[in-house]
Order: sequence, then structure tokens, then C-alpha cells
Amino acid sequence: MLNDRSSILSLLETRRSGKPRELVGPGPTAEELKRILTIAARVPDHGKLHPWRLVKVADDQRDAFAALLRETLAEENAQATPAHFEQEDEFAHYAGQLVVLISAPIENHKIPVWEQQLSCGTVGMNLLLAAHALGYVAGWVTGWRAYSPKVNAAFCGIGERIAGFIFIGHAARELEERERPDLSAVWRQWQPPAR
Repeated sequence: MLNDRSSILSLLETRRSGKPRELVGPGPTAEELKRILTIAARVPDHGKLHPWRLVKVADDQRDAFAALLRETLAEENAQATPAHFEQEDEFAHYAGQLVVLISAPIENHKIPVWEQQLSCGTVGMNLLLAAHALGYVAGWVTGWRAYSPKVNAAFCGIGERIAGFIFIGHAARELEERERPDLSAVWRQWQPPAR
């Protein structure tokens, strides 16, 4: 069991996000993706509401996704240049698998929406970890697309929103370790309030 713990800790210590534009294929197989998504769904979920969904954009749907992004960009950004439209085509066709994480909180429930949104975030993190455990690199991004009403309408129901676009593939080059916060800057011992 100690060896398993060391492996798990090593996995947690070495996970890094990859920039989706720098990923190469192939992405996970259908069986691997099912396993990744199954692991992603094993999260804290107060009330067993599963206030989130996962939507796969298949390879043969990437052209339609690109068309949606181009059309939406034209409607929402009058200053968009040809380079902006090219970026949307590239984004829609990044290598690997594309999973869209949807936050789907249940309003007016005894479980606060904030707790439901936190549960959605843990789904994204579990997905990244599961991809890493299977030897893939994943990148979770948002950008204007995640906040666009029209793009959201293409993926979400009423009251839902895009939490992120997660691309899963392989790194084209060795991932660089980014600076992490010094523990002393983000951790402290609680002090009871003075009475």
C-alpha cells in the first residue's frame, strides 16, 4: 500500500496543465475517455445533485464548432480581425479530445449554489488528474467563448454555464514547471477571535 501511496502522491505532485494550442494527438480512446470521465464524476457532491455535465465535441463536429465560434465572434466583436477568426478556427481544431465542462446548479435548493459550483470545479480537477494518470496532458481554458451567451446556448440549458473547455492530448514538448505559491503565502494557522 505504501508504494501505491507514493505513486499517488507523485501523480499529484507532477500534474501540470498543457496549453491546448500546443497539444498533439492522439487523444484518449473512447474507452480511456469513458474512464477519465467516470473518475471525473467521483467528486464531493453535497446532496448528490451532480450539478454539472460533461459534453464531448467529437472530431467530426469540430468544423461545426468552428462555425459557431466564427459566427458568434462576428456578432459579439465588431472589431474582430481576420486573425481573430483564424484563432477561432485553430481553437476549434486543437488536437486531442475536447470535453466541455458545464456548471448546472439547481437553483432554490437547500444546497447552496456556491457549493454546487465548487463541486463542478472538482470535476474539472479530477478530469485533469485522471488524464495525467493515463499518460495524457490536459489543458482547461475559458476565454471569451465561455462567457458568450450564444456559445453557452449551444451547450447549456437554462441556468447552466460553461465552466471550461478541456482539451486532452499529448505535449508537443516537455512541459515547463510554473511558479507555485509559497506555502507561507497561502496557509496560516487559525487564531480564534479575541473576546
